Amino acid sequence: MSASLATRRTVTLIVAAGALIGAAALPAVAHGSDLRAPRGPHSSIVIGDVQHDSRGRDNRAVNREWVEVKNTGRQAVNLRGFTLTDRQGNRYRFAGLRLDGRSSVKVHTGQGRDTRRDVYQDRRHQIWDERDTATLRDDRGRVIDTETWGRRGSR
Repeated sequence: MSASLATRRTVTLIVAAGALIGAAALPAVAHGSDLRAPRGPHSSIVIGDVQHDSRGRDNRAVNREWVEVKNTGRQAVNLRGFTLTDRQGNRYRFAGLRLDGRSSVKVHTGQGRDTRRDVYQDRRHQIWDERDTATLRDDRGRVIDTETWGRRGSR
């Protein structure tokens, strides 16, 4: 047998062995992993605390109703185009807020002057019910985080 033929057979055996080892390893990796589809891209931006259905007469306490959006990372993130929605489809769109690393902003339902720590939806009526879901989406419409509370929720 020529050296060239022996070399080709050796390379073929190595490639075949590598393919078998790789195929055997795939089920082992998939077996222990979470097979659910991811909700969205990994992000340092998350929903924090929620103050819903604030005490007092409905619509008189709208600024005491809020959802906190947190940046858990070290780098600042521009929230321009991000949206926060409830189950009924009410939507707040962030307009050029730069959220520093390891900081948060409260999105109040009512009216007020926007700052780095508090922004306002300029609504006259409460929107967050005692049983609701807040959904945060990035500027491309991808779900970044959700928070559900009430009887079937986590709060």
